Amino acid sequence: SMSEKNLTSAVAYYQAMSRKDLSVMEKLLHPEVRLIGPMAELTGKDAVLNSVKHFLAVFNKLTIRAHCGNGDQVMLAYDLDCPAPIGLFRGAVLLTFQDDLIIRYELFYDARPFEKKKDEIFTRSL
Repeated sequence: SMSEKNLTSAVAYYQAMSRKDLSVMEKLLHPEVRLIGPMAELTGKDAVLNSVKHFLAVFNKLTIRAHCGNGDQVMLAYDLDCPAPIGLFRGAVLLTFQDDLIIRYELFYDARPFEKKKDEIFTRSL
């Protein structure tokens, strides 16, 4: 079903993130993807991939804890193992799919541990 296909793609995207494999992640993003999070809003595949590339540097390991899907949306809960002083960090994401690609990428997390890294993640170019 569409729901199962989207769930498989969402898990594949976050598993690629855990492996820090941008090429796999890039294939799953819609050209007009919109990322919405506590620290920034970005539109377009290049802008999202640029921020993701910098985000990959702030954690050691990503573990998906739970997932569920309904229609064109998938929700994932995950843990990030980050270097000190951040340590264990919990987050969630709501992904919306269009044409089998991630079109909307809404992050839910406590941004305070990442405040010092904000400019590094969201504003530096590749």
